Amino acid sequence: MDLVEESPYRFRIDRREEMRVPGVVYASPALLPDAGSDRSLEQVANVATLPGIVGASYAMPDVHWGYGFPIGGVAATDVAAGGVVSPGGVGFDISCGVRLLTADLDRAALRPRLAALMDGLGESTPRGMGRGAVWHLGDRAELDAVLRGGSRYAVERGFGVPRDLDRCEDRGAVADADPARVSTRAVERGAGQVGSLGSGNHFLEVQAVEEVYDEPVAAAFGLRAGQVCVMIHCGSRGLGHQICTDHVRAMEGVMPGYGIDVPDRQLACAPVTSPEGRAYLGAMAAAANYARANRQLLAHAARQVFARVVGCDLDLVYDVSHNLAKIEEHRVDGTSRRLCVHRKGATRALPPGHPDLPDDLRPVGQPVLIPGSMGTASYVLTGVPDAPAWASTCHGAGRVRSRTQASRAVRGHDPRRELAARDVEVRGASRRGLAEEMPEAYKDVAAVVAVAEGAGLCAKVARLVPLGVVKG
Repeated sequence: MDLVEESPYRFRIDRREEMRVPGVVYASPALLPDAGSDRSLEQVANVATLPGIVGASYAMPDVHWGYGFPIGGVAATDVAAGGVVSPGGVGFDISCGVRLLTADLDRAALRPRLAALMDGLGESTPRGMGRGAVWHLGDRAELDAVLRGGSRYAVERGFGVPRDLDRCEDRGAVADADPARVSTRAVERGAGQVGSLGSGNHFLEVQAVEEVYDEPVAAAFGLRAGQVCVMIHCGSRGLGHQICTDHVRAMEGVMPGYGIDVPDRQLACAPVTSPEGRAYLGAMAAAANYARANRQLLAHAARQVFARVVGCDLDLVYDVSHNLAKIEEHRVDGTSRRLCVHRKGATRALPPGHPDLPDDLRPVGQPVLIPGSMGTASYVLTGVPDAPAWASTCHGAGRVRSRTQASRAVRGHDPRRELAARDVEVRGASRRGLAEEMPEAYKDVAAVVAVAEGAGLCAKVARLVPLGVVKG
Protein backbone atom coordinates (compact mmCIF):
# COMPACT_ATOMS: atom_id res chain seq x y z
CA MET A 1 0.00 0.00 0.00
CA ASP A 2 1.55 3.30 -1.14
CA LEU A 3 1.47 5.98 1.55
CA VAL A 4 2.08 9.68 1.11
CA GLU A 5 3.35 11.47 4.22
CA GLU A 6 1.27 14.66 4.23
CA SER A 7 2.61 16.01 7.53
CA PRO A 8 4.05 14.65 10.77
CA TYR A 9 1.66 11.99 12.07
CA ARG A 10 -0.58 12.00 8.96
CA PHE A 11 -0.27 9.69 5.94
CA ARG A 12 -2.56 9.54 2.90
CA ILE A 13 -3.70 6.59 0.79
CA ASP A 14 -4.66 8.06 -2.58
CA ARG A 15 -7.92 7.09 -4.24
CA ARG A 16 -7.69 4.10 -6.56
CA GLU A 17 -10.09 1.72 -8.27
CA GLU A 18 -13.42 1.89 -6.42
CA MET A 19 -12.36 4.15 -3.56
CA ARG A 20 -14.79 7.08 -3.17
CA VAL A 21 -12.55 9.01 -0.76
CA PRO A 22 -8.87 8.80 0.21
CA GLY A 23 -7.56 6.96 3.22
CA VAL A 24 -5.96 8.91 6.06
CA VAL A 25 -3.71 7.19 8.60
CA TYR A 26 -2.63 9.00 11.77
CA ALA A 27 0.68 7.42 12.75
CA SER A 28 4.41 7.80 13.05
CA PRO A 29 6.68 5.68 10.85
CA ALA A 30 7.30 3.39 13.84
CA LEU A 31 3.58 2.83 14.41
CA LEU A 32 2.60 2.05 10.82
CA PRO A 33 1.36 -1.54 10.44
CA ASP A 34 3.77 -4.12 9.07
CA ALA A 35 2.52 -4.72 5.53
CA GLY A 36 3.86 -8.27 5.60
CA SER A 37 1.81 -9.41 8.60
CA ASP A 38 -1.01 -6.86 8.97
CA ARG A 39 -3.45 -6.01 6.17
CA SER A 40 -5.14 -3.16 8.03
CA LEU A 41 -4.08 -0.49 5.52
CA GLU A 42 -5.73 -2.52 2.78
CA GLN A 43 -8.84 -2.52 4.96
CA VAL A 44 -8.63 1.29 5.24
CA ALA A 45 -8.74 1.42 1.43
CA ASN A 46 -11.63 -1.06 1.27
CA VAL A 47 -13.70 1.00 3.72
CA ALA A 48 -13.23 3.98 1.38
CA THR A 49 -15.45 2.18 -1.17
CA LEU A 50 -18.59 2.22 1.01
CA PRO A 51 -21.61 4.01 -0.50
CA GLY A 52 -22.13 7.49 0.94
CA ILE A 53 -18.75 7.76 2.67
CA VAL A 54 -17.57 11.35 3.15
CA GLY A 55 -14.29 12.96 4.12
CA ALA A 56 -11.92 10.01 4.27
CA SER A 57 -11.53 6.50 5.59
CA TYR A 58 -9.57 7.22 8.77
CA ALA A 59 -7.20 5.06 10.81
CA MET A 60 -6.06 5.90 14.34
CA PRO A 61 -2.44 5.37 15.51
CA ASP A 62 -3.37 2.08 17.23
CA VAL A 63 -4.72 0.65 13.94
CA HIS A 64 -4.45 -3.09 13.31
CA TRP A 65 -6.23 -5.78 11.32
CA GLY A 66 -9.87 -6.46 12.14
CA TYR A 67 -13.09 -7.86 10.72
CA GLY A 68 -13.95 -5.82 7.59
CA PHE A 69 -12.95 -2.49 9.09
CA PRO A 70 -9.55 -2.24 10.72
CA ILE A 71 -9.54 -1.89 14.48
CA GLY A 72 -8.84 1.78 14.91
CA GLY A 73 -10.99 2.62 11.88
CA VAL A 74 -13.36 5.61 11.59
CA ALA A 75 -15.74 6.27 8.70
CA ALA A 76 -18.80 8.48 8.28
CA THR A 77 -21.53 8.05 5.67
CA ASP A 78 -24.06 10.68 4.61
CA VAL A 79 -27.52 9.39 5.55
CA ALA A 80 -29.38 11.52 3.00
CA ALA A 81 -27.04 10.49 0.18
CA GLY A 82 -27.56 6.73 0.46
CA GLY A 83 -24.99 6.31 3.19
CA VAL A 84 -24.72 2.81 4.60
CA VAL A 85 -24.25 1.28 8.01
CA SER A 86 -21.90 -1.70 8.27
CA PRO A 87 -21.80 -4.04 11.30
CA GLY A 88 -18.10 -4.61 10.53
CA GLY A 89 -17.59 -0.90 11.26
CA VAL A 90 -18.67 -1.50 14.85
CA GLY A 91 -17.37 -5.00 15.43
CA PHE A 92 -18.52 -8.00 17.41
CA ASP A 93 -18.12 -6.49 20.88
CA ILE A 94 -20.69 -3.72 20.44
CA SER A 95 -20.12 -0.75 22.77
CA CYS A 96 -17.00 -2.26 24.26
CA GLY A 97 -15.64 0.64 26.24
CA VAL A 98 -13.98 1.99 29.34
CA ARG A 99 -15.23 3.35 32.65
CA LEU A 100 -12.97 5.24 35.07
CA LEU A 101 -13.78 5.85 38.74
CA THR A 102 -11.80 7.69 41.42
CA ALA A 103 -11.38 7.02 45.14
CA ASP A 104 -10.78 9.61 47.85
CA LEU A 105 -7.61 7.71 48.69
CA ASP A 106 -3.93 8.07 47.90
CA ARG A 107 -1.66 5.35 46.61
CA ALA A 108 0.49 5.30 49.75
CA ALA A 109 -2.54 4.87 52.02
CA LEU A 110 -3.82 1.97 49.91
CA ARG A 111 -0.55 0.03 49.83
CA PRO A 112 -0.99 -1.90 53.14
CA ARG A 113 -4.51 -2.96 52.10
CA LEU A 114 -3.94 -3.52 48.38
CA ALA A 115 -3.74 -7.33 48.59
CA ALA A 116 -6.98 -7.51 50.59
CA LEU A 117 -8.66 -5.12 48.16
CA MET A 118 -7.58 -7.19 45.15
CA ASP A 119 -8.80 -10.37 46.85
CA GLY A 120 -12.20 -8.74 47.33
CA LEU A 121 -12.35 -7.48 43.75
CA GLY A 122 -11.31 -10.86 42.43
CA GLU A 123 -14.08 -12.57 44.36
CA SER A 124 -16.78 -10.05 43.37
CA THR A 125 -16.01 -9.77 39.64
CA PRO A 126 -17.51 -12.54 37.47
CA ARG A 127 -15.23 -13.18 34.50
CA GLY A 128 -14.10 -15.66 31.90
CA MET A 129 -15.78 -17.20 28.88
CA GLY A 130 -18.85 -18.70 30.55
CA ARG A 131 -21.82 -17.63 32.60
CA GLY A 132 -21.91 -15.81 35.88
CA ALA A 133 -22.92 -12.23 36.54
CA VAL A 134 -23.53 -9.58 39.18
CA TRP A 135 -27.23 -9.41 38.26
CA HIS A 136 -29.33 -12.51 37.62
CA LEU A 137 -32.26 -11.30 35.53
CA GLY A 138 -35.70 -12.70 36.21
CA ASP A 139 -37.09 -13.02 32.66
CA ARG A 140 -37.00 -11.69 29.08
CA ALA A 141 -38.99 -8.61 30.10
CA GLU A 142 -36.27 -7.64 32.56
CA LEU A 143 -33.56 -8.19 29.95
CA ASP A 144 -35.56 -6.02 27.52
CA ALA A 145 -35.58 -3.29 30.18
CA VAL A 146 -31.75 -3.50 30.28
CA LEU A 147 -31.59 -3.37 26.47
CA ARG A 148 -33.73 -0.23 26.42
CA GLY A 149 -32.44 1.51 29.53
CA GLY A 150 -28.76 0.59 29.92
CA SER A 151 -27.12 2.27 32.90
CA ARG A 152 -30.29 4.26 33.55
CA TYR A 153 -32.26 1.10 34.29
CA ALA A 154 -29.42 -0.29 36.43
CA VAL A 155 -29.38 2.91 38.51
CA GLU A 156 -33.19 2.78 38.86
CA ARG A 157 -32.78 -0.72 40.30
CA GLY A 158 -30.24 0.46 42.86
CA PHE A 159 -26.97 -0.32 41.07
CA GLY A 160 -25.42 3.13 41.27
CA VAL A 161 -26.36 6.76 41.89
CA PRO A 162 -28.04 9.36 39.64
CA ARG A 163 -24.78 11.33 39.23
CA ASP A 164 -23.35 8.34 37.39
CA LEU A 165 -25.64 9.07 34.45
CA ASP A 166 -24.31 12.61 34.04
CA ARG A 167 -20.84 11.13 33.54
CA CYS A 168 -21.88 8.48 30.99
CA GLU A 169 -21.85 8.88 27.23
CA ASP A 170 -25.51 9.40 26.15
CA ARG A 171 -26.39 9.68 29.86
CA GLY A 172 -26.12 5.92 30.13
CA ALA A 173 -28.40 4.73 27.33
CA VAL A 174 -28.44 4.94 23.52
CA ALA A 175 -31.78 6.10 22.12
CA ASP A 176 -33.83 4.06 19.62
CA ALA A 177 -32.86 0.67 21.02
CA ASP A 178 -35.19 -2.02 19.68
CA PRO A 179 -35.06 -5.30 21.63
CA ALA A 180 -37.40 -6.85 19.04
CA ARG A 181 -34.44 -6.79 16.61
CA VAL A 182 -32.35 -8.93 18.98
CA SER A 183 -32.53 -12.62 18.09
CA THR A 184 -33.50 -15.37 20.48
CA ARG A 185 -29.98 -16.78 20.21
CA ALA A 186 -28.48 -13.40 21.19
CA VAL A 187 -30.83 -13.21 24.17
CA GLU A 188 -29.82 -16.71 25.25
CA ARG A 189 -26.14 -15.76 25.10
CA GLY A 190 -26.62 -12.53 27.04
CA ALA A 191 -29.21 -13.44 29.65
CA GLY A 192 -26.74 -14.82 32.19
CA GLN A 193 -23.86 -12.36 31.68
CA VAL A 194 -25.12 -8.92 32.76
CA GLY A 195 -22.42 -7.65 35.08
CA SER A 196 -19.46 -9.79 33.99
CA LEU A 197 -16.03 -8.99 32.68
CA GLY A 198 -15.50 -11.61 30.00
CA SER A 199 -12.03 -12.61 28.90
CA GLY A 200 -9.32 -11.57 26.43
CA ASN A 201 -8.14 -7.99 26.87
CA HIS A 202 -10.97 -7.06 29.25
CA PHE A 203 -10.04 -6.16 32.81
CA LEU A 204 -10.80 -4.36 36.03
CA GLU A 205 -7.70 -2.50 37.15
CA VAL A 206 -6.83 -0.54 40.27
CA GLN A 207 -4.59 2.34 39.26
CA ALA A 208 -2.91 5.47 40.58
CA VAL A 209 -2.54 8.87 38.95
CA GLU A 210 1.19 9.00 38.26
CA GLU A 211 1.40 12.27 36.32
CA VAL A 212 -0.91 15.18 35.56
CA TYR A 213 -0.30 17.13 32.34
CA ASP A 214 -3.16 19.64 32.59
CA GLU A 215 -4.07 20.57 36.16
CA PRO A 216 -7.27 22.57 35.46
CA VAL A 217 -8.76 19.90 33.20
CA ALA A 218 -7.71 17.11 35.57
CA ALA A 219 -9.39 18.93 38.45
CA ALA A 220 -12.59 19.28 36.40
CA PHE A 221 -12.48 15.53 35.76
CA GLY A 222 -11.91 14.88 39.49
CA LEU A 223 -8.30 13.67 39.15
CA ARG A 224 -5.21 14.59 41.18
CA ALA A 225 -1.68 13.24 41.46
CA GLY A 226 -1.32 10.12 43.62
CA GLN A 227 -5.03 9.37 43.62
CA VAL A 228 -6.34 5.79 43.44
CA CYS A 229 -8.61 4.98 40.47
CA VAL A 230 -10.47 1.99 39.06
CA MET A 231 -10.64 1.37 35.31
CA ILE A 232 -13.11 -1.15 33.86
CA HIS A 233 -12.80 -2.35 30.25
CA CYS A 234 -15.54 -4.63 28.90
CA GLY A 235 -18.45 -4.76 26.46
CA SER A 236 -21.64 -6.54 25.45
CA ARG A 237 -20.39 -10.11 25.81
CA GLY A 238 -22.05 -12.88 23.77
CA LEU A 239 -25.16 -10.84 23.10
CA GLY A 240 -23.28 -8.22 21.08
CA HIS A 241 -21.28 -10.87 19.25
CA GLN A 242 -24.44 -12.64 18.14
CA ILE A 243 -26.11 -9.40 17.03
CA CYS A 244 -23.15 -8.62 14.78
CA THR A 245 -23.21 -12.15 13.34
CA ASP A 246 -26.97 -12.05 12.70
CA HIS A 247 -26.98 -8.70 10.93
CA VAL A 248 -23.88 -9.33 8.81
CA ARG A 249 -25.69 -12.36 7.40
CA ALA A 250 -28.87 -10.40 6.80
CA MET A 251 -27.03 -7.59 4.98
CA GLU A 252 -25.03 -10.00 2.84
CA GLY A 253 -28.30 -11.21 1.37
CA VAL A 254 -29.77 -7.81 0.53
CA MET A 255 -26.77 -5.90 -0.86
CA PRO A 256 -27.39 -6.90 -4.50
CA GLY A 257 -30.94 -5.55 -4.28
CA TYR A 258 -29.54 -2.15 -3.28
CA GLY A 259 -26.89 -2.24 -6.00
CA ILE A 260 -24.10 -2.46 -3.42
CA ASP A 261 -20.87 -4.28 -4.23
CA VAL A 262 -18.04 -4.29 -1.69
CA PRO A 263 -14.49 -5.65 -2.08
CA ASP A 264 -14.72 -7.71 1.12
CA ARG A 265 -17.82 -9.62 2.25
CA GLN A 266 -16.94 -8.61 5.83
CA LEU A 267 -17.99 -5.08 4.83
CA ALA A 268 -21.60 -6.22 4.38
CA CYS A 269 -23.82 -3.16 4.70
CA ALA A 270 -27.18 -1.60 3.89
CA PRO A 271 -28.45 1.97 3.56
CA VAL A 272 -29.01 3.57 6.97
CA THR A 273 -32.64 4.31 6.02
CA SER A 274 -33.39 0.79 4.74
CA PRO A 275 -35.33 -1.77 6.81
CA GLU A 276 -32.11 -3.74 7.28
CA GLY A 277 -30.14 -0.66 8.28
CA ARG A 278 -32.76 0.42 10.80
CA ALA A 279 -33.01 -3.12 12.17
CA TYR A 280 -29.26 -3.28 12.77
CA LEU A 281 -29.12 0.15 14.40
CA GLY A 282 -31.99 -0.81 16.73
CA ALA A 283 -30.27 -4.06 17.74
CA MET A 284 -26.87 -2.36 18.01
CA ALA A 285 -28.32 0.28 20.34
CA ALA A 286 -29.82 -2.49 22.48
CA ALA A 287 -26.41 -4.17 22.72
CA ALA A 288 -24.81 -0.82 23.55
CA ASN A 289 -27.23 -0.40 26.44
CA TYR A 290 -26.42 -3.91 27.63
CA ALA A 291 -22.72 -2.97 27.66
CA ARG A 292 -23.42 0.26 29.57
CA ALA A 293 -25.41 -1.68 32.16
CA ASN A 294 -22.64 -4.27 32.30
CA ARG A 295 -20.03 -1.67 33.28
CA GLN A 296 -22.49 -0.03 35.68
CA LEU A 297 -22.98 -3.31 37.53
CA LEU A 298 -19.27 -4.08 37.70
CA ALA A 299 -18.68 -0.58 39.10
CA HIS A 300 -21.38 -1.17 41.71
CA ALA A 301 -19.67 -4.41 42.81
CA ALA A 302 -16.30 -2.61 42.99
CA ARG A 303 -17.85 0.16 45.10
CA GLN A 304 -19.07 -2.38 47.61
CA VAL A 305 -15.59 -3.88 47.92
CA PHE A 306 -13.93 -0.48 48.32
CA ALA A 307 -16.43 0.50 51.02
CA ARG A 308 -15.84 -2.75 52.91
CA VAL A 309 -12.05 -3.01 52.61
CA VAL A 310 -10.80 0.59 52.57
CA GLY A 311 -13.83 2.55 53.75
CA CYS A 312 -14.28 4.89 50.79
CA ASP A 313 -16.60 5.35 47.84
CA LEU A 314 -15.87 5.56 44.10
CA ASP A 315 -16.93 8.51 41.93
CA LEU A 316 -17.41 8.12 38.19
CA VAL A 317 -15.13 10.20 35.96
CA TYR A 318 -16.67 8.99 32.67
CA ASP A 319 -17.88 5.98 30.71
CA VAL A 320 -17.27 5.95 26.94
CA SER A 321 -17.56 3.34 24.19
CA HIS A 322 -15.05 2.63 21.46
CA ASN A 323 -17.12 0.28 19.25
CA LEU A 324 -20.26 2.03 17.99
CA ALA A 325 -22.02 3.66 15.04
CA LYS A 326 -23.85 6.89 15.85
CA ILE A 327 -26.01 9.30 13.88
CA GLU A 328 -24.37 12.69 14.40
CA GLU A 329 -24.45 16.20 12.93
CA HIS A 330 -21.20 17.31 11.31
CA ARG A 331 -20.23 19.92 8.76
CA VAL A 332 -19.28 18.58 5.34
CA ASP A 333 -18.06 21.10 2.75
CA GLY A 334 -19.53 23.89 4.85
CA THR A 335 -22.97 22.30 5.25
CA SER A 336 -24.37 20.54 8.32
CA ARG A 337 -25.13 16.89 7.47
CA ARG A 338 -26.51 13.87 9.32
CA LEU A 339 -23.78 11.27 9.27
CA CYS A 340 -23.58 7.69 10.43
CA VAL A 341 -20.18 7.72 12.14
CA HIS A 342 -18.61 4.29 12.56
CA ARG A 343 -15.96 4.09 15.29
CA LYS A 344 -14.37 0.66 15.63
CA GLY A 345 -11.58 0.63 18.16
CA ALA A 346 -11.84 4.42 18.23
CA THR A 347 -13.14 6.76 20.92
CA ARG A 348 -15.46 9.71 20.51
CA ALA A 349 -13.64 12.82 21.77
CA LEU A 350 -16.03 15.77 22.09
CA PRO A 351 -14.41 19.22 22.29
CA PRO A 352 -15.05 21.93 24.90
CA GLY A 353 -18.42 23.59 24.44
CA HIS A 354 -20.12 20.59 22.85
CA PRO A 355 -23.84 20.50 23.76
CA ASP A 356 -23.79 16.74 24.47
CA LEU A 357 -21.44 17.24 27.44
CA PRO A 358 -22.78 17.75 30.98
CA ASP A 359 -22.58 21.27 32.38
CA ASP A 360 -19.53 20.60 34.56
CA LEU A 361 -17.49 19.14 31.68
CA ARG A 362 -18.58 21.45 28.87
CA PRO A 363 -15.84 24.06 29.56
CA VAL A 364 -13.01 21.49 29.32
CA GLY A 365 -14.18 18.78 26.91
CA GLN A 366 -14.96 15.09 27.15
CA PRO A 367 -12.79 12.68 29.16
CA VAL A 368 -11.21 10.17 26.77
CA LEU A 369 -10.05 6.94 28.41
CA ILE A 370 -7.16 5.03 26.82
CA PRO A 371 -6.18 1.76 28.52
CA GLY A 372 -2.65 0.51 28.08
CA SER A 373 -1.56 -3.10 27.73
CA MET A 374 -1.37 -5.09 30.95
CA GLY A 375 1.33 -3.80 33.29
CA THR A 376 1.77 -0.51 31.43
CA ALA A 377 0.29 2.97 31.86
CA SER A 378 -3.16 4.11 30.79
CA TYR A 379 -4.07 7.66 29.79
CA VAL A 380 -6.83 10.17 30.29
CA LEU A 381 -7.17 12.60 27.39
CA THR A 382 -9.68 15.25 26.42
CA GLY A 383 -11.34 16.34 23.19
CA VAL A 384 -10.01 19.44 21.44
CA PRO A 385 -11.61 22.06 19.17
CA ASP A 386 -11.60 21.54 15.39
CA ALA A 387 -10.28 17.99 15.61
CA PRO A 388 -10.34 15.91 12.41
CA ALA A 389 -11.87 12.47 11.90
CA TRP A 390 -15.31 13.44 13.22
CA ALA A 391 -14.04 14.12 16.75
CA SER A 392 -12.50 10.68 17.17
CA THR A 393 -9.23 9.38 18.58
CA CYS A 394 -7.44 6.13 19.49
CA HIS A 395 -8.78 3.54 21.93
CA GLY A 396 -5.73 1.76 23.32
CA ALA A 397 -2.27 0.49 22.53
CA GLY A 398 -3.17 -1.60 19.48
CA ARG A 399 -2.24 -5.26 19.13
CA VAL A 400 0.79 -6.17 17.03
CA ARG A 401 0.91 -9.90 17.82
CA SER A 402 -1.90 -12.42 17.79
CA ARG A 403 -2.69 -14.16 21.04
CA THR A 404 -0.90 -17.28 19.82
CA GLN A 405 2.16 -15.28 18.78
CA ALA A 406 2.18 -13.45 22.11
CA SER A 407 2.09 -16.72 24.05
CA ARG A 408 5.03 -18.04 22.04
CA ALA A 409 6.99 -14.82 22.53
CA VAL A 410 6.91 -15.10 26.31
CA ARG A 411 7.46 -18.86 26.44
CA GLY A 412 9.69 -19.68 29.38
CA HIS A 413 8.63 -16.51 31.20
CA ASP A 414 6.36 -16.31 34.22
CA PRO A 415 3.97 -13.42 33.44
CA ARG A 416 2.54 -13.36 36.94
CA ARG A 417 5.98 -13.10 38.53
CA GLU A 418 7.03 -10.40 36.05
CA LEU A 419 3.93 -8.35 36.88
CA ALA A 420 4.59 -8.84 40.59
CA ALA A 421 8.12 -7.52 40.03
CA ARG A 422 6.47 -4.34 38.74
CA ASP A 423 4.38 -4.20 41.94
CA VAL A 424 1.19 -5.20 40.09
CA GLU A 425 -1.14 -7.59 41.94
CA VAL A 426 -2.95 -10.03 39.61
CA ARG A 427 -6.14 -11.94 40.30
CA GLY A 428 -7.89 -14.60 38.31
CA ALA A 429 -5.98 -15.07 35.07
CA SER A 430 -4.35 -18.20 33.71
CA ARG A 431 -0.72 -18.12 32.66
CA ARG A 432 -1.79 -18.31 28.99
CA GLY A 433 -4.34 -15.51 29.48
CA LEU A 434 -1.67 -13.28 30.99
CA ALA A 435 0.84 -14.13 28.27
CA GLU A 436 -1.66 -13.16 25.55
CA GLU A 437 -2.05 -9.67 27.04
CA MET A 438 1.52 -8.82 28.05
CA PRO A 439 3.05 -5.57 26.70
CA GLU A 440 5.03 -7.50 24.09
CA ALA A 441 1.75 -8.14 22.24
CA TYR A 442 0.95 -4.43 21.84
CA LYS A 443 2.28 -1.15 20.50
CA ASP A 444 3.77 1.33 22.96
CA VAL A 445 0.71 3.14 24.34
CA ALA A 446 2.79 6.24 25.14
CA ALA A 447 3.83 6.48 21.48
CA VAL A 448 0.21 5.97 20.35
CA VAL A 449 -1.00 8.77 22.62
CA ALA A 450 1.83 11.07 21.53
CA VAL A 451 0.82 10.64 17.88
CA ALA A 452 -2.87 11.17 18.68
CA GLU A 453 -2.01 14.41 20.46
CA GLY A 454 0.48 15.50 17.81
CA ALA A 455 -2.09 14.93 15.09
CA GLY A 456 -4.57 17.22 16.84
CA LEU A 457 -7.03 14.47 17.74
CA CYS A 458 -6.95 15.04 21.52
CA ALA A 459 -4.86 16.41 24.40
CA LYS A 460 -3.22 14.62 27.33
CA VAL A 461 -4.62 15.18 30.82
CA ALA A 462 -3.13 12.46 33.05
CA ARG A 463 -1.18 9.20 33.07
CA LEU A 464 -2.29 6.31 35.30
CA VAL A 465 -0.20 3.32 36.39
CA PRO A 466 -1.50 -0.12 37.44
CA LEU A 467 -1.46 -1.34 41.04
CA GLY A 468 -3.58 -4.46 40.63
CA VAL A 469 -5.61 -6.14 37.90
CA VAL A 470 -8.50 -8.62 37.73
CA LYS A 471 -8.45 -10.64 34.50
CA GLY A 472 -10.69 -13.26 32.91
